[in-house]
Amino acid sequence: MKHSPGEQLRDLMTLVRLPNLMVVALTMMLMRYAIIRPLLGAMPVTLAGEPMLSTVMTFRLGWIDFVILVISTCLITAAGYVINDYFDIRADLINRGSIIVGNTITRRKAMMYHNILNILGVAGGTYVSARVGYVWLGVFFVLISGLLWFYSGTYKRQFLIGNIVVALLVAMVPMLVVVYDAGPIYRYYSHAATDFPGVAILFWWVGGFALFAFLTTLIREIIKDMEDFEGDRETGRKTLPVKSGFTICRVVVVVLTLMTILLLYFVWFRYLNDRITLIYISLLLALPMAVVIYRVITAGEKQHLHFASRLMKLVMLFGILYSLVAGAIITSGNIL
Repeated sequence: MKHSPGEQLRDLMTLVRLPNLMVVALTMMLMRYAIIRPLLGAMPVTLAGEPMLSTVMTFRLGWIDFVILVISTCLITAAGYVINDYFDIRADLINRGSIIVGNTITRRKAMMYHNILNILGVAGGTYVSARVGYVWLGVFFVLISGLLWFYSGTYKRQFLIGNIVVALLVAMVPMLVVVYDAGPIYRYYSHAATDFPGVAILFWWVGGFALFAFLTTLIREIIKDMEDFEGDRETGRKTLPVKSGFTICRVVVVVLTLMTILLLYFVWFRYLNDRITLIYISLLLALPMAVVIYRVITAGEKQHLHFASRLMKLVMLFGILYSLVAGAIITSGNIL
């Protein structure tokens, strides 16, 4: 059956998970402009040769280069989605009853899209790496591309390894921003300023978001494995539900979710201790995660697990959007 160009374009956007790519771009933008920029503004320095003049640190990576970094990350992420569906045809037919690769988009075209997206993504990442003066950082884009391939072809079928790999890759998205911004900032101000405070605080703040991304992604991936149990069992995948059963999965999800909630409140109590953050955590993060726990424990149908998975995705989005609140608090001078 021949499909129209419009149908193929629509399915290509579905294949690369366009909404997810938009979240990746949003995450990187918020880390830079809602977290890193306010932190830089809160740490004035004195430039050498101007001892009486205090100035605010600014980005040393131009906005065009940053946009290229964001696009490159999205391209490699899109390539990962394509190759995932390429290897998942049989499992997706069982779990979802429909596929794109092998239907509206041939396997040959899918592989072509994967290669093009990867080449462009790695090239863009290497270019930005050279622009910041650390061309070797481009190797990370090659490694990420390789990890996505091996995840889809091998790691996804292995006990817990696939879940951990995906969680690590998601956590790397915010960390890419601080790595590419902190390097040039350190190189310039460590020589230009007499009282340069360093860049460790940038890594601590963004690292907090990365840890939250890792934990919530790991939880969601296990829930998705529970949802996809039938297809994974039929295709011989050794996922946690297939190897250990649903009871163990429920225990793991509950423990990880409770640990994430407790960690949020610990960070609030130890470092923030403001009312706005407490309300935000309680209503938009802890409460939905409590619902996820309830839904996973009581799930009797696949739809219940699908609901828990979607709700966990919403929690991840709210976690990213907290950066706007944090940025406002940092700018106000209440915390650093």
